[in-house]
Amino acid sequence: MPDGEPRITGEEWHVMEVLWDRGPATPAEVIRRVAEEQGWTHRTVRTLLSRLVQKGILRREGDGTRPVYRPAVGRRQSVRELGRSFLQGSFDAGAASLLLHFAREARIGPEELDRLKKLLAQTHGDDEP
Repeated sequence: MPDGEPRITGEEWHVMEVLWDRGPATPAEVIRRVAEEQGWTHRTVRTLLSRLVQKGILRREGDGTRPVYRPAVGRRQSVRELGRSFLQGSFDAGAASLLLHFAREARIGPEELDRLKKLLAQTHGDDEP
């Protein structure tokens, strides 16, 4: 989802999780699973499905008697966009300040610290952590 494209709301995220985990599904299958997990009515889930199709995040395929919903956007791309949106809209200080805050508060252990160093090195194209 490039900048400017519709965002997935918290409620819509539950529907997308079902489809990302399960793969293509009929409306009844999605409704059953989301209704069980969230306690929402069929009407609510149908509304969310329609909204996701309108946003282009979900595709509705097949004929009118047996449609199938399929994600048009992958989970990884959506998570990346969610993180970008959070940083831009909610955390003015930037990613580095946010990571430093989490590092201080989470009391990161030596193994996790090594993994973070390697990730930072890969991100910046360095071979050495």
